[in-house]
Amino acid sequence: MGTKKSYDVIVVGGGAAGMMAAYAAACCGRQVLVAERNERLGRKLLITGKGRCNVTNNCTPQELMQHVQRNPKFLYSAFSQFTAQDTMEFFERLHVPLKTERGNRVFPQSDRASDIVAALSRAVRDVGCDVVTARVTSLCLHDGCVSGVETSGGVFATPAVIVATGGLSYPATGSTGDGYRLAKQAGHTIVPPAPSLVPLEIEGGECAEMMGLSLRNVLLTLEDTQTGKALYREQGELLMTHFGMSGPLVLSASSHIPVMQRARYRIHLDLKPALEPSVLDARVLRDFGENLNRAFHNSLGRLLPRAVIPVIIKRSGIDPQLRVHQISREMRARLCARIKDLDFAVKSFRPVEEAIITSGGVSTSEITPKTMASKLVRGLYFAGEVIDVDAYTGGFNLQIAFSTGYAAGTDAGSWSQEE
Repeated sequence: MGTKKSYDVIVVGGGAAGMMAAYAAACCGRQVLVAERNERLGRKLLITGKGRCNVTNNCTPQELMQHVQRNPKFLYSAFSQFTAQDTMEFFERLHVPLKTERGNRVFPQSDRASDIVAALSRAVRDVGCDVVTARVTSLCLHDGCVSGVETSGGVFATPAVIVATGGLSYPATGSTGDGYRLAKQAGHTIVPPAPSLVPLEIEGGECAEMMGLSLRNVLLTLEDTQTGKALYREQGELLMTHFGMSGPLVLSASSHIPVMQRARYRIHLDLKPALEPSVLDARVLRDFGENLNRAFHNSLGRLLPRAVIPVIIKRSGIDPQLRVHQISREMRARLCARIKDLDFAVKSFRPVEEAIITSGGVSTSEITPKTMASKLVRGLYFAGEVIDVDAYTGGFNLQIAFSTGYAAGTDAGSWSQEE
């Protein structure tokens, strides 16, 4: 297979990190090639944030680090070089107006991820990057240095390669672990990939009974039953599914489970976190007072979503056909206790293919934090999810992609001028 055109920098992967890396390198005046296995750049970006694309989180580098689950200190330099504010200014310059929502989450005003992808793709081409649809099968290495890449479409020579292939999540978008294979070829250690920000399977069939139910403003607590400690507690939204639970709260909770063990972890839901127990009891009494002669199961419609009522009644142990006026104080206390603490045993993670991001990847101990350069091979860089870093939901993982991509692209673009 003959050598094709030579480039100053080749970026493997055309996602968020890859496009930012290519843009930064080209801004240094370098000839840059983006090798993307999909026909379109940014395919995974299109489905982030439920198609709205949570671009970043409007906060300081220190606050960004506080929301990183794995290896936050490694990212300090990258976050400082290209901050969340830099990301926002970048897209505003590309004529994508942004807005900041609850939790400092930043979205395009249009609520369309496609606007972010289009702007990034256009920026990459406007600064002169070439884009080829090809899968990189191996690195060309010589005397401890990168000399090119071998692709499904031929060999391209280069002194600098940035691997930005993503992890294992959403394989349909091209994240199938290619970056891990390339890193291993270069002698890098791969921390075993695992799902992070992933839906959870729940024991029993109660979630399936409530399938499709979206709960808002509930308080979720994740308990480690071996230690009795709360690993995560947050208020927000979740979704009941045929296998268990999904939605923002559950995805975030999943990243706090260090090692999955069946039934070790429990999810506790407070369906009425704004109501103290005494206030909730008064509310239930008022509703009961308006339904004294009705069957118990027909008396909760104003307090709770319809789909959760059968589960709450079953957990309370109260006969659903009992008339409301026959319900004792002790029964009412059991009902309120279940509303304030509806608990479920976690069975397992969903498959890694359903995870929003992958935990694990190229070991950070083998990467220079300021530049994202390999400590093992001259001219090799890593950016984005392929590295062993991940964060909670809220725009933090995309900021990791942009910051590490910028750091890698800037350094690769500057040192390749000196060669």
